[in-house]
Amino acid sequence: MKENIVKYLACPECNGEIQISKPYKIDTYDEIKEGTINCQKCRLSWPIKGYIPRFVCEKNYSRSFGFQWNKHKTSQLDSITGLQISHDRFFNETKWPLNMRGSLILEAGCGAGRFTEIVLKTGAEVFSFDYSTAVDACLENNGLMNNLHIIQADIYNIPFKKELFDKIFCFGVLQHTPNVEKAFKSLTPFLKPGGSIIIDVYSKSPWLLWRVKYKLRPFTKVIPNNLLYLMLKLLVPFGIKLKTKLSKCNSILARKIGEAIPILNYKGVYSLSYKQLLDWAILDTFDMFSPKYDQPQDIEDVREWFKKANLSKSEVEFGGNGIVGRGVKVEARKTISKE
Repeated sequence: MKENIVKYLACPECNGEIQISKPYKIDTYDEIKEGTINCQKCRLSWPIKGYIPRFVCEKNYSRSFGFQWNKHKTSQLDSITGLQISHDRFFNETKWPLNMRGSLILEAGCGAGRFTEIVLKTGAEVFSFDYSTAVDACLENNGLMNNLHIIQADIYNIPFKKELFDKIFCFGVLQHTPNVEKAFKSLTPFLKPGGSIIIDVYSKSPWLLWRVKYKLRPFTKVIPNNLLYLMLKLLVPFGIKLKTKLSKCNSILARKIGEAIPILNYKGVYSLSYKQLLDWAILDTFDMFSPKYDQPQDIEDVREWFKKANLSKSEVEFGGNGIVGRGVKVEARKTISKE
């Protein structure tokens, strides 16, 4: 944690000023590795562990994400795959420029940092948070960079000052929260007037695989993470082979059965090696079955969120991950005094 980050922070409970408790030590990276921060108003305090301020309890509903992203730290990083999968998705969804030097950007739900890596290259100052211990994987992947601040925080209690950020993005997160609309609403107060926000969320879909997924989830989400992951490591390779074989059958029934097998297979979608395809399949199949919450949304409901949030230039459309929503925060009208 950088010492100067406190000027951006605010207590998530009372919105009071945050300070770093002394004594603390600035290491050779000009970062605080261990310490405590507290609110000057309500006196709540939070630890700094492993360079990251932690505004959450260790046990929370996002534990499966901490598990998966620390297992698959580098699986989806463009710098590892040698492809531009994350780069293309980021810029296609946001429609932001390649150069954003001088902008303050909030990333809500960083995971292992696949998009953090991309947005850092724009030159922006990036503030990334996650509710889970995936923040540790994000830090390990992206390092202690001058333009990166990572914190562990709750989307419903974001510990930053209001109207701070020029841009906010939230990918692959909202559907995994207890109240999806409330999670979206919690983001907009931190956007500057005239700033842009981009979110995506799963869409309600008649896709056969999706229907099977939601039939199985009541059982799979209560299986301990270690056990579920071990089961999938054993089943996914066989499932991919069977799915591929059935997709080539002449029989419509056989192809439908193949579609229904609840394993994500990116063969023919991305130019990944077989090892990478298997790695992604295990990761994303675990991601389907392990989260406590998985709540796809109707596109008309998402459009209503943007209207209620008083966002202008709104675009809510179907995208690669379901539904993509973009909007710009309306600037406050200046009142002209009559003399």
